[in-house]
Amino acid sequence: MTIEQIYREESGRILATLIRLLGDFDLAEEAVQEAFAAALARWPQEGMPTNPRPWLVSAGRNKAVDLLRRKARFECKQEELARWTALAKQVEETPEDTMLNDDRLRLIFTCCHPALAREVQVPLTLRTLCGLSTEQIARAFLVPLPTMAQRLVRAKQKIRDAGIPYRVPADDELAERLETVLLVVYLVFNEGYNATSGDAWVRRELCNEAIRLGRLLHALMPAEPEAQALLALMLLHDSRRDARMGASGEIILLEEQNRAHWHRDQIAEGLELVESALARGARGPYALQGAIAALHAQAKRPQDTDWHQISAL
Repeated sequence: MTIEQIYREESGRILATLIRLLGDFDLAEEAVQEAFAAALARWPQEGMPTNPRPWLVSAGRNKAVDLLRRKARFECKQEELARWTALAKQVEETPEDTMLNDDRLRLIFTCCHPALAREVQVPLTLRTLCGLSTEQIARAFLVPLPTMAQRLVRAKQKIRDAGIPYRVPADDELAERLETVLLVVYLVFNEGYNATSGDAWVRRELCNEAIRLGRLLHALMPAEPEAQALLALMLLHDSRRDARMGASGEIILLEEQNRAHWHRDQIAEGLELVESALARGARGPYALQGAIAALHAQAKRPQDTDWHQISAL
């Protein structure tokens, strides 16, 4: 595995962990870049560590402590000096074994906190979780680039200044954030399934991460059928991954795909989940899309597709 691959697959998790440690999005982003710069300088001579992510998190934490100390040294306001010094001490004393928990799930719930404006919850999560550029997000939401940039800056400042907790909320707080959190996971999967940036049509690391987060949400809220339906939908779409691309990287349409290359174990899991969600009363967008995807997955040939049921759905 190359450093470029590690950056593509792990930088989001490393960023999420450093955001939790530092409580500052911009400082965490700077620390991630510093950590990978250190890896580029050291790994070619010393060799890549067996588990690169903990190495990079530790390197990022150490770089952040240095950055905080420099800020404290050059900051003239007494209260700011105290804040930077206290934060540096807190980060320095954080035990290693608390640094690699499931921070991306915490990050989603932080970005979807009800104290933040609804118009910025999803863009902020996509910016930090997917690494989409501000320009890409502005284009997707049909707003001018400066407007989106200002929204993201204000949202980060509010999380920091209001002390919005970086945690998965208590059970009685889950419902008010559920719709936005599910939407975020869905959009992460979509960005992987039909990538809007980079050289590849599909970004496997984002699809895998969305499915992993979907499993965590389903486990966190087992009584919520729409969370179950979203997981089913992602599994059913992802089951076709090896049949979607041609030898030259072109997209192969559903009717023309070699269905022998579909992952039947994933289809079986997705079918069980969507049937259970529908039986429990799920009628939201993910349940309906999951049911449609299930009908496609059950057809052994394109001509066997039950278009009447699909039309009804």
